[in-house]
Amino acid sequence: MTQLAPALIPLEGVDPELVEQLLDRAFGPRRLERTAYEVRGPAQCLPALSFAMVDADDLLVATIQAWPVALTDAEGRKHPLIMVGPVAVLPEHQGEGFGTALMLAQAAKLDPAAPLPQVMIGDEPYYGRFGFTADHTQGWTLPGPWEPSRLLLRCANPAILPREGTLGPWKS
Repeated sequence: MTQLAPALIPLEGVDPELVEQLLDRAFGPRRLERTAYEVRGPAQCLPALSFAMVDADDLLVATIQAWPVALTDAEGRKHPLIMVGPVAVLPEHQGEGFGTALMLAQAAKLDPAAPLPQVMIGDEPYYGRFGFTADHTQGWTLPGPWEPSRLLLRCANPAILPREGTLGPWKS
């Protein structure tokens, strides 16, 4: 008997309550207090860059989302970015490659001719292999507590972004 491989599907095809349950299991009940939620604000995730993985039994095992955010410079100009995350995997399936598959799927959907810079809060040792680094975010601030070494950027030309600014919702 052949076992079916996990399937990558658009997140918008998944019951939002199932996504919330997965996020609670992956990050705990206090996840809504995280700074990333303040950065994203009331925006809806970007459907073209948000995915889920289901196993052979159609069980939701992992998700990735992307959000419109902005870096506001000292003059008040907004520089659009895409905030990646959360990347969530059920605890019993972590280490099985679901996070990697989701990161690669999302990156493949970005327009290589004009990719918007992407930002995330995460561990550079893990997300560095996907091109994320904290090298260009040290002058940025966020609307809540964060560790500067965990504010990561993936950008073909970081010089297009201000060295200093505040990361927050695209629309206030």
